[in-house]
Amino acid sequence: MHKQLQRGLTLVEVMVTVALVGIIAAVAMPNYSAYMARSKVPPGLDQLASTATRLEQYYQDHGNYGTSSCGNGMNMPTPTHYNQVSCATSNSGQGFSLSVTGTTGGPLQGYQYGVDNRGVRKTLQHPKGVPSSDCWSVKGAVCDAS
Repeated sequence: MHKQLQRGLTLVEVMVTVALVGIIAAVAMPNYSAYMARSKVPPGLDQLASTATRLEQYYQDHGNYGTSSCGNGMNMPTPTHYNQVSCATSNSGQGFSLSVTGTTGGPLQGYQYGVDNRGVRKTLQHPKGVPSSDCWSVKGAVCDAS
């Protein structure tokens, strides 16, 4: 009798491999999605910082941040798929409050950061909670000192 040599994988081996790949994907995908969302936050913070600088320049030229709106029609950053910047003046144009908010349905929904005329930077909304102190960079629900 000849014994025939068979090559290949058994059904059980294939099923175990597929199950392991599924478990690894189930753990990795949420972490990857959160990482991708966090990578889109810095451009919004850059928009806040540059707009605040432009408003300070406007204040130097006009003695206020705007009487009817921020910078009285100064070009605000264009809304993107990820976020939009909004601004409001206060105290008869002697103060302002800027915020960048993740767009509804976008990858940054649930994120909101702000800055005011005193330079106070705040995390106004974050999926993991708002830190108790003023900052933009958070790890979990606390400010990241690094």
